[in-house]
Amino acid sequence: MATVKLVKEVGGYKLGSLIIEGKTKQVYDIPSSPGNCILVNKDRITAGDGVKAHDLVGKSIISNKTNAKVFEILNSVGIKSSFIKTVSDNAFLSKKCDMIPIEWVTRRLATGSFLKRNPGVKEGYRFSPPKHETFFKDDANHDPQWSEEQIISAEFKVNGVVIGEHEVEWMTKTSILVFEVLEKVWQTRNCALIDMKIEFGVDSTGELMVADVIDSDSWRLWPSGDKRLMVDKQVYRNLAQVTDKDLDTVKRNFEWIVDQLDHLIPPNNHIVVIVMASMGDKEHANKIKKYCEEFGLNVEIRVSSAHKTTDSTINIVSYYESLGIPLIFIAVAGRSNGLGPVISGNTDYPVINCPPGSRDDLSRDIWSSVNVPSGLGCTTVIYPESAALAAAQSIAMSNYIVWSKLRIRRLGFFETLGKADKIMRN
Repeated sequence: MATVKLVKEVGGYKLGSLIIEGKTKQVYDIPSSPGNCILVNKDRITAGDGVKAHDLVGKSIISNKTNAKVFEILNSVGIKSSFIKTVSDNAFLSKKCDMIPIEWVTRRLATGSFLKRNPGVKEGYRFSPPKHETFFKDDANHDPQWSEEQIISAEFKVNGVVIGEHEVEWMTKTSILVFEVLEKVWQTRNCALIDMKIEFGVDSTGELMVADVIDSDSWRLWPSGDKRLMVDKQVYRNLAQVTDKDLDTVKRNFEWIVDQLDHLIPPNNHIVVIVMASMGDKEHANKIKKYCEEFGLNVEIRVSSAHKTTDSTINIVSYYESLGIPLIFIAVAGRSNGLGPVISGNTDYPVINCPPGSRDDLSRDIWSSVNVPSGLGCTTVIYPESAALAAAQSIAMSNYIVWSKLRIRRLGFFETLGKADKIMRN
């Protein structure tokens, strides 16, 4: 193996001591930025716990680009991670974490080592929900598979945090979530994410988060869902003899992955139109807008009365339909609500009624929103958050960012309530 020269400065950061050096990266302390570190990728590819290893010029840059794009997506939807920013072609700035010595693997299809450990399972067996496995990081013993009970029993203490039942369950849920988010991302490029591995760490504040690197060493990717077209590191693993031509093929595959990620178009082409019947409904409409924006929805508020300005209401509907993008209408009208039913009768897009009003007269006002004429499909909710959720769930069917934010919200319930329960038990 070639001698690796220690780096002194990266991206304007003067590097301190080398914290750790792995097969494919170096991690440096940053004296000027306590709590953070720099991860420098190497031009090195390995397999079989390092038994097979080759220099691959340019891999460090490719890995750095892949890792940055993946973590930018994860950070944008609210998944807690150590990644901060790219600082050079082959390095990035990260929160300094003590790592938990477990690899968390999520699988959609049965292949690879799973088939060896589970004889009789056919290749391509689809796991629904995704299959989750954990492996103790120990190269000398080929990273043995560990059960949840083994991890809990080990009582790892990482940066002052004891890894117990709640922490293991949170990491399990988060690793599956990371897989499902990236699975949806790759579906937009007609590429199937088959399985992947991630790692977790604890930062100096005691926060648990996704850490280390996610690049083409981390997953299996099959374009068009066809194993024969695989573009991941398995191509390298499968080689009995490795030639320069083979390494060029592996490198081109990795470059293809970066190119696909570079061409991801954020799915932001949608609109939620809140139509309120009068300016008196402004406060209620703004509450709905606030919740919508928390889910990453694009929102516009319009004013029109179905009773008093019917033509204007229909013209508003026609205008937004002409945009040709995913569209949701939310009708905000009290008393006799003709707004939602009129919009519903003149569009084929979803319409949600969310009438304003005090608790005293809401039961009376809501009746006109619920008891709509036959042939109309508008739904009714009474809370602004519920209206935003209903809109987000519709948009999420074709928008992985919104879908991911909804999934993060559910994970947040588990985390918040789990911490509260842990406090009460202690």
